[in-house]
Amino acid sequence: MIAVGGARRASPCLALDIGATKVEAAIVASEGTISRRSRLDVASHRSDLFDALVDLARRVRGDEPIALIGVGCAGPMTRGGNTVSPLNITQWRGFPLRESLRDALNTEVYVDGDARALALAEGVFGAARDVTSYLSMVVSTGVGGGLVLNGRLLDGDSGNAGHVGHLNVVTNGALCSCGAYGCLEAEASGWAIEARTGQPPDQADQATRLRTGELVGRAVGMLSSVLDFRQCFVAGSVALGYGDEFFAEANKSARATTMMPYSHDVEIRRSQLGADGPLLGAALVGWRGAT
Repeated sequence: MIAVGGARRASPCLALDIGATKVEAAIVASEGTISRRSRLDVASHRSDLFDALVDLARRVRGDEPIALIGVGCAGPMTRGGNTVSPLNITQWRGFPLRESLRDALNTEVYVDGDARALALAEGVFGAARDVTSYLSMVVSTGVGGGLVLNGRLLDGDSGNAGHVGHLNVVTNGALCSCGAYGCLEAEASGWAIEARTGQPPDQADQATRLRTGELVGRAVGMLSSVLDFRQCFVAGSVALGYGDEFFAEANKSARATTMMPYSHDVEIRRSQLGADGPLLGAALVGWRGAT
């Protein structure tokens, strides 16, 4: 069970989920109920994304007295989201997201990585409620993750711990948006599958689907041996869209990769958060930051 301070006793939070393809906003109550939900498409706001984000937040908040904003944003970023440089939002490089939002909305703001936020949500509202150490992953347009060890989200020196999408899984593989070759994101993400096959990921053939599961499992197996966890929860349109064959192949690959006795039974399972997960995670970022 993850420790997130007084999240369940907290006041409602304005949650913002900022990803490569969409931005969502909603009011999230402490028990996890979501209201006033709305979204915008990133591709439609290449030159005015921040202004559109502020307008979205104002519309969702309305006249409700919200004292706290939690943000899950694609990374990497400096600690606390003081500046963000999402790999797939090229117009933001060293962008001062936290301060800019705080000034525009006159409200306290807390920012963390979107996949790390999802890891918080999995531990409070999802499949990991009774698990103390686990990996939470998103396999979608990109590949991200968050690591919870001994009930606490692992931060790292800069607050970016969990970028599982940048484990090398293919020697001399495809060029990643981070600049390296053979990263999991460059081989198994939605954009990578489309670049590799010439087809949208939801139209991929069985060989591509199995390969995606195999590579994800390889990454999970390596991490489980190093960090000593036995549960991994996966969300995202690619993984969930590929379904049972993805999870079967991922589990097979993970267990073939790790032979250590404490991690050989590592299990890769579906997230239980559904479409609400990113917003629940963003709210938890706010409540965690405020404690």
